[in-house]
Amino acid sequence: MGGAVRARLDRELVRRGLVDSRQSAQELIAAGKVTVDGAPGRKAATLVTPQQQLAVIGPGRRWASRGGDKLDGALDVLGVPVAGRTCLDAGASTGGFTDVLLAHGAHAVIAVDVGYGQLAWRLRSDSRVVVVERTHVRDLSSAQLQDLTPTLVVADVSFISLRSILPPLRTLLGGGVDWCCLVKPQFEVGSAAVGRRGVVRDPDAWGRALDRVRAAAHTLGLLVGDGVVSQLPGPAGNVEFFLWLRDAGAADWPALRTQLVRDGSALRDRSAG
Repeated sequence: MGGAVRARLDRELVRRGLVDSRQSAQELIAAGKVTVDGAPGRKAATLVTPQQQLAVIGPGRRWASRGGDKLDGALDVLGVPVAGRTCLDAGASTGGFTDVLLAHGAHAVIAVDVGYGQLAWRLRSDSRVVVVERTHVRDLSSAQLQDLTPTLVVADVSFISLRSILPPLRTLLGGGVDWCCLVKPQFEVGSAAVGRRGVVRDPDAWGRALDRVRAAAHTLGLLVGDGVVSQLPGPAGNVEFFLWLRDAGAADWPALRTQLVRDGSALRDRSAG
């Protein structure tokens, strides 16, 4: 018996424009927010036909990925100026950070990622976005900046230390740049401090991660101006932190470090409750 061509549920959601990316589709499916003919769509790999009714329950995602909520909150709390600036998004992935930067009035965003085809289509087709794919941010060249001069860097990298990307980017971009970087303790501390599901639960380990990023930045002439706990934990529940690095205007580090660890503990306890 012949039948309609079927496609994976996550791919069909993207094709119909219900979500921006397969990653977003998979997150929504896992959260139980997608229905197929009125019934919950439980697996991203479920095969569906073009005739089946698909729906996303509740309000749509505001940004291209959940990471956008992290950066949006941090920019508001820290007061990092974005409007009119050329920005570099290190580890752009599906574009949550890029999305937020544009909404905050960025003149242009250079979206860099080692992957390919991940950036949401509406961002990829935006004239303000320069897409640099299949490029590790450590290998980014001046030619790939296309005569643009970034004065704000946002960074969300995984499976490598943030400390590994700061030196090459600092060399490439020089001074006069603000850096709003997401510190993920699971990639900054040794494996002994990482527990089940890759989660770092020890506040002392968070403090060590922050110290290491600060020290690496300091060797490059960058100072920690401020910081804030990301109010949205990582996918596995990891507590994460934003640090605002700049050329001048250092915060009282011992006081800021103590506050960040305290706020991280409070967030962890709320999430557990």
